[in-house]
Amino acid sequence: MKTTLIDGFTPAKFDNQISGNLLLETAPEDDVRAQKFLIGVRNEDGDIYRLIGATKHNSFTNAVEELEDLELTDELADMEGTTHEGCDAIFRQE
Repeated sequence: MKTTLIDGFTPAKFDNQISGNLLLETAPEDDVRAQKFLIGVRNEDGDIYRLIGATKHNSFTNAVEELEDLELTDELADMEGTTHEGCDAIFRQE
């Protein structure tokens, strides 16, 4: 899976947990957006500051499970098959 921090947005205080729990390769934003599945992560201001891209559904599912284990909430969990702001899942801290 590939990830990028979006320029101009402050990483969330819990961001080090994400990079510590997921095996992510840092890549340019365009490369991450080119992946089949896209996960956004919101900071405390409500901005998507990190994108995680996965090429396979299995990798996407594993990333979602890891983020849920960090007690983050997927805003799109009840809207399966729907994308929002270009993402298949958007996680935030409650």
